[in-house]
Amino acid sequence: MTLASLLAALLLDYWRPLHRDHPLGSLFTRYVGFLEQQFNGGERHQAVVAWVLAVLPVLLVVGIVYALLAQLSGLLAWAWNVLVLYLTVSLQQASRALTEVEQALRHSDEAEARERLERWRGETTSDLSPGEVARLAIEQGLLDAHRGALGAIFWFVVLPGPMGAVLYRLAALIEQRWSRVHGPEERAAFAGFAAQAFHLLDWLPARLTAGSFAIVGDFEDAVYCWQRQASTWLNRNEGIVLASGAGALGVRLGEPYRRYGELLYRPELGVGDEADPDMVASARLMVWRVVILWGCVLALIALARWFG
Repeated sequence: MTLASLLAALLLDYWRPLHRDHPLGSLFTRYVGFLEQQFNGGERHQAVVAWVLAVLPVLLVVGIVYALLAQLSGLLAWAWNVLVLYLTVSLQQASRALTEVEQALRHSDEAEARERLERWRGETTSDLSPGEVARLAIEQGLLDAHRGALGAIFWFVVLPGPMGAVLYRLAALIEQRWSRVHGPEERAAFAGFAAQAFHLLDWLPARLTAGSFAIVGDFEDAVYCWQRQASTWLNRNEGIVLASGAGALGVRLGEPYRRYGELLYRPELGVGDEADPDMVASARLMVWRVVILWGCVLALIALARWFG
């Protein structure tokens, strides 16, 4: 059922991908914002209560419905799996965004490429060169593919029913929403807990994604960059994914760029060439190779159980 559910959900995502701000996602984001307003008093225990109130009701609904449907029919439980995965696993958003930026750069339409990237990342891109646009697009694509699909798939396989995928995606959304809290004290006490919770859930998936990049790309460079460069990135899990992805592709990521008129300093990740449209296309294809790799592994596990 696991492999069949994933295949059906990915096909639905390919056929009709959900918009980033689809109604259910927007509703949950508003709910998380409401909890932030009600509980953010600068204390850690308030963050814990708000996080649990954000995640637990959704998990209970998803788990109870799955259990009830499983009692009635395996087909109904499978259909519920597919529906929940369709709402939580998003691969086409990153793939299509990478394609749009790539095509704009290939046609030397720098303004269009910047506009596409700005809508995608949610920050100004007016000061970026074409190489910086390609570099940031690759970074965003690798991270979105990991957070939006690969990490959720991992937890779907690990935990029973669709609850694992839901837990991972909710934790990612909460971390993203609460990381916008202004002021270092508020972030340390409130949003910091959301970041820690997601970091724990993402610890193993990030390393599995990085290892998969190494397998489908340049293995030696991916491992080298993972070992030598990932620790220089502010967010260690993101650094592992980006460093391994950059090494596997043979492209340089990270490095400073101008944001809102100021130079943002970042460490260099990867080895090899500057980012360009060809590298953007290679990043998109590498993500799909990882998905195929994971599908083959799940198929082998299913066959082993069948014959066992």
